Amino acid sequence: MTDRLATTDHWTTPDHWTTPRSRPATRGFRPGDGPGLVAAWCRSAPADPVTADRFRRLVLLDANFDPEGLRVAVAGGRIVGAAYAVRRLTPMTGTDLEPEQGWIPFFFTDPAARGRGLGRRLLTEALDWLAGHGRDRVDFASYTPHYVLPGLDAETYPEAAGLLGSLGFRTLYEAAAMDRSLVGYRLPADVARLRDELTARGHLFGTPADDDLVDLLALAGTFTADWARALRECLASGTPLDRIVVARDPAGRLAGWAAHGAYEGADERFGPFGVRAGSRGTGLGKVLLHLTLERMRAEGAHTAWFLWTGEHSPAGHLYRAAGFSTTRVFRVLRRETGR
Repeated sequence: MTDRLATTDHWTTPDHWTTPRSRPATRGFRPGDGPGLVAAWCRSAPADPVTADRFRRLVLLDANFDPEGLRVAVAGGRIVGAAYAVRRLTPMTGTDLEPEQGWIPFFFTDPAARGRGLGRRLLTEALDWLAGHGRDRVDFASYTPHYVLPGLDAETYPEAAGLLGSLGFRTLYEAAAMDRSLVGYRLPADVARLRDELTARGHLFGTPADDDLVDLLALAGTFTADWARALRECLASGTPLDRIVVARDPAGRLAGWAAHGAYEGADERFGPFGVRAGSRGTGLGKVLLHLTLERMRAEGAHTAWFLWTGEHSPAGHLYRAAGFSTTRVFRVLRRETGR
């Protein structure tokens, strides 16, 4: 069904396109929408632009992608907004399809189309689509394996925060993104001493061999299935093993690891990173973190960054002590109905 176009009152945008001020039509994603959707995304969220390649990897090639879940708004033949809803068609691990759970990884409206309820309309359609598939719990935006951002940056997008709140989304927790410069980085003397002390007590640090990957993936999976997936997929695609530092305890068990370059081929992105519960409090995590930063600097990295930690968690304190600072804070949001 096509909306009838008005003949007066046009929108004007900074790139000098005009289209009649009609009520945009909304529908599911169709072949041919990709370029216009990517362009509209970049106009709508210039702080978080996307490329066609990244959109293809994160959305179109996702095994859980359903074209009807990607609600698209069109006016004057031009895409002016979208809201993406997704539910599991394939499990992250085992056989669990999380039948009550849905996600909205992103939504946006073109600046020229705002102020007329389009964002609410798109989000409502996305939520209704999820409800039609039995999803009464919806998270924004912490969908794995292909989240765009961990959650909502309310400082950058205050209008989106207000809209999501009015639709019943509430904050579950906050995730901090952190960065640190690696220009001039050198392994701190206290970390070198701690490494030597742990080594003298029987710990081993180094690059994993092929056979070590079995233990590594098993340990990563005890933290989250997405960490094991990220390590498995990056290594299968050719990421060098020396992007990972592992540690074994005196009994020979894999005690922890730290990696970089595991997500989307971004070499300067640190993580995932974990230490077995029984080995925490020994300084092992501090050594693994700094050995990885040392390798990143040796490869020519100027920055180390990541998207997701608890700002006041033990990991957050460890990162701050290592010179990281918070660059953005994201709210992980949830909406629950039918309870």
